[in-house]
Amino acid sequence: MSDAPVLPVGDEKRVMVESMFDGVAPRYDRLNRIISLGLDQGWRRRTVATLGLPAGSRVIDLACGTGDLCDDVRAAGYRPFGFDVSAGMLAVAHTNAPLVRSDVLVLPLPDTSVDGVTCGFALRNFVDLPTFFTECARVLRPGGRIAALDAAEPENPLMRIGNSVWFRGIVPWIGARFSDNPAAYRYLPASTAYLPAGPALMDQVRAAGFSAVGRRTMMGGSVQLLTATRAETSSGEAGA
Repeated sequence: MSDAPVLPVGDEKRVMVESMFDGVAPRYDRLNRIISLGLDQGWRRRTVATLGLPAGSRVIDLACGTGDLCDDVRAAGYRPFGFDVSAGMLAVAHTNAPLVRSDVLVLPLPDTSVDGVTCGFALRNFVDLPTFFTECARVLRPGGRIAALDAAEPENPLMRIGNSVWFRGIVPWIGARFSDNPAAYRYLPASTAYLPAGPALMDQVRAAGFSAVGRRTMMGGSVQLLTATRAETSSGEAGA
């Protein structure tokens, strides 16, 4: 019998995810380094590098957690601002960037008010991905950029087996020994099931009002990076 958790949806998912991240916050960074074999730091730097924005651009990091991406955004010469629904994560954040507790599906920002959006390993935790992409398009200026990093299922059968052994076998084992919330580290690998396949995910980004949508994979297809440019007219403005 599988120990994989039942994946919640809707309001149940929203409440569970917030509570889960509140609980894992104190040891989150340490376990991230272990689980990713230290590669997550390079993936984040690569994510920020794909923005290609002018120096001083205003970049918001959504589901910012403890602020890793915010620090990389600042190091790249941009002005970072972080948003996260988890009070626990924000309480242990190490970044100097301004942080706001907020549901990132309903951002407290005016239309076209930012130049870039980043998001690291959080797409699968949102209740509604199309709404997330539409909200990103709303707050981005035309020509603004989004770069979103997350887990993925490898297409290669051998890599898929290796990915399953690591993320569905070893990661929960690590979580059970080094985390105060072992259930979270059973949920996190299983939560990739929330994500649509690559082409469908890219279609959601386009439908929200983005152009030049790209997707690249890393670590044998176990990690994906979505990039896109906010079109001159977003989906919500069409026909206005």
